[in-house]
Amino acid sequence: MATEREIHLPDIGNFENVDIIDVAVSTGDQIKKEDTLITLESDKATMDIPSPAAGTVKKMLVKVGNKISQGAPILILEETVADVDSEAVTEIAAQDEDITPVRKNESLKVKSSDKDSEHPISAPRPAPYVRSSARVVGESHSEKAHASPSVRRFARELGVDLGLVYGTGPKGRILMDDIKAFTKSMLSGNKLSSTGAFALPEIPPVDFSKFGEIEFKPLSRIKRLGGQSLHRSWITVPHVTQFDEADITDLEDFRKSRLEAAKKKGIKLTLVSFLVKAVVDVLHEMPEFNSSLSTDGENIVLKKYFHIGIAVNTDNGLVVPVIKDADQKGLFEIASEINTLTGKVRAGKFSPADVQGGCFTISSLGGVGGSYFTPIINAPEVAILGVSRTVMKPVYQNGKFVPRLVLPFALSYDHRVIDGISGAQFTRHLSTVLSDICHILL
Repeated sequence: MATEREIHLPDIGNFENVDIIDVAVSTGDQIKKEDTLITLESDKATMDIPSPAAGTVKKMLVKVGNKISQGAPILILEETVADVDSEAVTEIAAQDEDITPVRKNESLKVKSSDKDSEHPISAPRPAPYVRSSARVVGESHSEKAHASPSVRRFARELGVDLGLVYGTGPKGRILMDDIKAFTKSMLSGNKLSSTGAFALPEIPPVDFSKFGEIEFKPLSRIKRLGGQSLHRSWITVPHVTQFDEADITDLEDFRKSRLEAAKKKGIKLTLVSFLVKAVVDVLHEMPEFNSSLSTDGENIVLKKYFHIGIAVNTDNGLVVPVIKDADQKGLFEIASEINTLTGKVRAGKFSPADVQGGCFTISSLGGVGGSYFTPIINAPEVAILGVSRTVMKPVYQNGKFVPRLVLPFALSYDHRVIDGISGAQFTRHLSTVLSDICHILL
């Protein structure tokens, strides 16, 4: 048996006019329950909206670029309706929650503490509490969450991991309101909050127009998203920054000797390509820098792959594309991939896969200037390398001063995972690798 049904946007929190950035189905498609229909993007997050039922798409009512609010129609679905034993369903739910199932024509009632008569449940619940801790890498604990089948189904429809939701029901049970509050929190950017003497102080609003002429210029979407991530990392990760420098005279001579060969292949061979190779060499020797902190904070997740992020400045803000499996690629291949990814992000044509999976990030300001700077860790990574402009310095060698090309750099790291000794050892090892070109080429 089949019936036509209009599918609407479910409750995703108190949000209106959310952008549709992807439509995953089209007219005529056969879809299953929980298949992604559309992808939404607020200023702070993206969310896939799954299908609540299986069937055939008869007509699409939205397209990429549209704005949509709760309750708005998405598509018309010719739904395949199966006969379901409702009593069997309630029996299963009862087994999960140790609750007597509700039969047909029965209403759920509770005894009053003051009277012997029965009254329908109607007492409102307080607003649910939402955990404000930053989400870090780790396994989902959704299967261990205390929630009824109906709540689990609702969470699946919204793509919510129950392992991240704080339950406000009896014995920590997760309620529908908890799912809604969590979803709203995610789309709002999951702002951190605290109370008491150590609450984060708010910046008081200032009417700048009182002092002169002003103009409002909205931040780009990339700057808003990036700013949120940087802010979260800065206030949740204990940063320590180690400064050092490397003599790259020989490295630069070799790079210049290979420019013509690279040009013939259409490749721009920059210092960043050498930095990627050098960083991978050090990460092999010091694997704790190629890790992330587990969700419970009890372990570190050591990664056996080497995906290096490269911070790229664009007109709309900073983007970090990732060089995958950098340990398996040569200098020319890395340089070519850097050129390709840089072009994609500056043209705004990069995909989510291009910026995901990073283990360690390199941020270079060598083309701009400055001696040193303190980069902010790209969490959940545990370290980031900040590189400044090279400078010619007199270096004392063999009884005399000789001019040498010196590269200043800074390493910021998560002090929960890495101690100061390891930080200094990393920068010293990196300096040695950059000073001796053989480490990079072999």
